[in-house]
Amino acid sequence: MISDYDTFVVFTSTYSNVDEALHDFETVKALYGDLKLIDTFDAAVLEKQSNGKVKIVKKHEQPTEDGLKLGAGLGLATGVALALFPGAAIGAGLAAAIAGAGVAVAGAGTGAAFGALAGHVAGGMSRKDLQELGEALDSGSAGLVVIAASNVEEKVRMALKKGIKTISKQVRANLNELEKEIEQAAREEGVRLKR
Repeated sequence: MISDYDTFVVFTSTYSNVDEALHDFETVKALYGDLKLIDTFDAAVLEKQSNGKVKIVKKHEQPTEDGLKLGAGLGLATGVALALFPGAAIGAGLAAAIAGAGVAVAGAGTGAAFGALAGHVAGGMSRKDLQELGEALDSGSAGLVVIAASNVEEKVRMALKKGIKTISKQVRANLNELEKEIEQAAREEGVRLKR
């Protein structure tokens, strides 16, 4: 049902280096803390490797209302990164953070869960918007993806100061349905999600 979907704003900022992306990540995180909205903070820092591949070097999401980390410790920002760069490496530190957030690996990996997350995000955006976001992020050495509710959109935009280029697009997502899709994908792949 349409009413089950929420509309969020996806910000992508391009940076000449990862330190600038991390700076804006921390600035936006502090903004959410100041606004007492830290429970809705969802962002991911990306770095383009020398081989051209993309690595997610830092991400942050908070638990959803029922306590399960959305996407087994991954939120919509990570979903956008994976939708734009399907081969994005999550890095050993991020994998450990996911495990610490409540994912016990009982079998293969989490590829199906990542696929469900990326697929849900891609389904909530037009192809043109996805292409524009991907091209913008691909033009720099690092990037930042921030998911914001519309009521903080302008404040987030103002906090992204170090970016070379910042664009925003809308994404629609049904967070309850997304959790179900990821849980199903994880079960099929032998990954057990703990609450």
